[in-house]
Amino acid sequence: MYSNDRRQMRQPFLDAWKKHREHLPMTALEIKISDVIGQHPEYHTLLQDPERALAQDWPPEHGETNPFLHLGFHLSIREMVEIDQPAGFKQSYVTLCKKTGDALAAEHLMMECLSEALWRAQRDNAAPDGAALLQCLAAMAR
Repeated sequence: MYSNDRRQMRQPFLDAWKKHREHLPMTALEIKISDVIGQHPEYHTLLQDPERALAQDWPPEHGETNPFLHLGFHLSIREMVEIDQPAGFKQSYVTLCKKTGDALAAEHLMMECLSEALWRAQRDNAAPDGAALLQCLAAMAR
């Protein structure tokens, strides 16, 4: 699923959503992807137009969120919760779910911290700082 080729990275989302809509058998990962997409009806029309979805850009300066990046963040957060990495991430998720009363809303808050951690890692050419990520999440929970 991971590649430097934008089309290759987007295709699993399109395939999973198509299989979901057509009630075709899916892999475990495709089920996870389709679950996330199902929670984002604002992306359904786009994902039903593969050529547009594969070709479109969402430059940050236009103020639009890249749907594939957004959905990918959800998948990453859910995986991080599942394996509790960094240690304590799962508890942060539980705390934010209680605070917001909604798992999806908690994930949206967590995206802010995760994107900051990834931006800093890229800027510093280093691994993401798990402790800083957990500190950010703790601040969100207050």
